[in-house]
Amino acid sequence: MHTGIANLPLHGGKAPPWLFKRMVKMSGAIAEIVVEEYGTGELLKRLSDPYWFQSFSCAIGFDWHSSGTTTVSMGALKEALKERDIGVGVAGGKGRTSRNTPYELRNMGKSMNLSEESTEFLIKASRMSAKVDSAAIQDKHPIYHHTMIVNENGDWAVIQQGMWEEKGYARRYHWLGKDVRAFTEEPHKGIVGFNAGKALDMTSKESDNAKRISTDLVNDGIEHIKNEISSVSPQRTLFNFDKPVKKPEVLTMPGRINWDALRAAYEFQPENYDELLGVRGVGPATVRALALVSELVYGEKPSWKDPVKYSFTVGGKDGVPHPVNKRAMDEATKFMEDALCMAKLGEKERIEALKRLGAVAK
Repeated sequence: MHTGIANLPLHGGKAPPWLFKRMVKMSGAIAEIVVEEYGTGELLKRLSDPYWFQSFSCAIGFDWHSSGTTTVSMGALKEALKERDIGVGVAGGKGRTSRNTPYELRNMGKSMNLSEESTEFLIKASRMSAKVDSAAIQDKHPIYHHTMIVNENGDWAVIQQGMWEEKGYARRYHWLGKDVRAFTEEPHKGIVGFNAGKALDMTSKESDNAKRISTDLVNDGIEHIKNEISSVSPQRTLFNFDKPVKKPEVLTMPGRINWDALRAAYEFQPENYDELLGVRGVGPATVRALALVSELVYGEKPSWKDPVKYSFTVGGKDGVPHPVNKRAMDEATKFMEDALCMAKLGEKERIEALKRLGAVAK
């Protein structure tokens, strides 16, 4: 897993129509060349790499930290792949659009002739990846953008983003389905963004024992959980138990814990933390409460290490580092489009030229 620090500040400005139209064409050309040369699986793999994705966004009109790098780049790619029959599609988007992801995945599954089982698993993977990055990892960046990239084999990747409103910084989470052993076992290909300092990370290997205790507690019943917490007094509160105690404080359960969800989880009897987190209604407060009991009662501490790296090409939408060169962008896109046409006719000179340019760039 790649971790690191990248300052991704959110600032004013948006991609104007003349630029977004070009971004759609260029992103589509890049995606089609990758698929033509290496296959659809390779495109998913590259998009799940935070370094490659950052370079990709810069190539189609963003600077290294320009606000919209994730949301607009994925929006452009989504539009581009609707127009190109290359066996890859994008579902989801920003805000309310992300709620349409299940519906879009079902339509995509039909158009790609995926089995109903495969489609339903994609919907589950979409929901679980969003829940992991909002509940299992609590890093002050609530998720507001979620996209899933799918190919004709049912393989998937996820790119989603959260925002720390107080600081005005974004954080991006990258997933690649084929490398996910379990949704709550260090599933990311990379997480990039501003270091939040302390962050509850229940996906870390260091949290394995805390996850086991959390699951056992739920399977024992919610009265057991209440009794365990009430036995620890005076103690720290639920939302500062990762910090040093300055003075004794009485522990109180937050009212927003979804006890109905915990009862449902008890009836379900989850076999592992993935299944526990998958229960509807089990959210951030519940995850923290169970982690609290695990640490204070049983001595099994969760990880509090923040699991959180980094290009210019034709210019940025806001003129950073320089205004977009429309002519250069159009010529580059035309070069790639012509290369694709020639490749389909059995003439790959231009694609070979692109490879040579890539070698020089390295």
